[in-house]
Amino acid sequence: MRLDISHYLNNRLDWNLLRTYLIIVQERSVSRAAARLHVTQPAVSQALKRLEETLGHTLIQRRGPHFETTAAGEEVYRIAGDIYGHITRLETELDDKTDDITGSIRLLTISRIDSAVYDEFLADFHRAYPRIELQIEVMRSSDIISSLLQKTATVGLSLCRSPIDKLERHCFLRQRYALFCGPHHRLFGRSQLTMNDLLAENFVSFTSDQIGDSLSPLTVFRDQKGFTGRIVASSPSLDEVRRLIFAGFGIGCLPEHIVRADLAQQRLWRLPPDEGLIDVDVDVLWNRERKMNAADLAFLASIQRCMQRYSLQERLESGIGGI
Repeated sequence: MRLDISHYLNNRLDWNLLRTYLIIVQERSVSRAAARLHVTQPAVSQALKRLEETLGHTLIQRRGPHFETTAAGEEVYRIAGDIYGHITRLETELDDKTDDITGSIRLLTISRIDSAVYDEFLADFHRAYPRIELQIEVMRSSDIISSLLQKTATVGLSLCRSPIDKLERHCFLRQRYALFCGPHHRLFGRSQLTMNDLLAENFVSFTSDQIGDSLSPLTVFRDQKGFTGRIVASSPSLDEVRRLIFAGFGIGCLPEHIVRADLAQQRLWRLPPDEGLIDVDVDVLWNRERKMNAADLAFLASIQRCMQRYSLQERLESGIGGI
């Protein structure tokens, strides 16, 4: 569906309605959008209603606490993202002071953030702020959160199971985890497998795959399904877990979008269930109480504009153009 929004723009469509809609879709929740915008939930709901009335289209179909965007909603989201992307680039082009901003940013991240949008974001940030030094450190999620609470880092890209006082939290990637085995495993290449065929298999796991930690939903899934195999190998690194699964130590969970090439090259084999296991969010986190310098603020503003322009699904895709 193609929606011509130029007519509505010419009739003074409120830009704040578009921005609110962007955030509703990004957060997949009216209440979370309200928290992010620092307004009330009724105010966000009213903004959505006004936008739908102005455009003459239903943008979101509600199903209890959940919702889905309609075809018109997807098109409005794409157009609004493009508009804000153009505005962002215009602001950067017109601001002759960006070259003067100096400073150092300490970015903490979990291993293997696989996103073309994220790569392009870093490239564009460096072009806009060439004198800002960026230090990236790979850590476990628990260590990232601890460092942010201690105010020793600017921002983190981390798993975070629930809101934490003092930390601002926005979903950057939503990764669908599924079960896989490698070519050295006895189940490799077998079709028509069922969950019952997997219950006695040994596991390769992440060190955070335990009750109370960031990947504890994987532990809960195994318990609920009645898996009896033991954990025979583990690592905090996604690439090492992937390596151990390939080597046949056991079956294990990995994000679907990261192993597409492995599946095509038959380095890994997809196991039931076909719909995967769970969605795990990678969040952008920072401490609200940390004193930010000009470099910190520029980075946070830039990554928030990136999230406004691209949907969660687009951030998982490859081949995305410049931001």
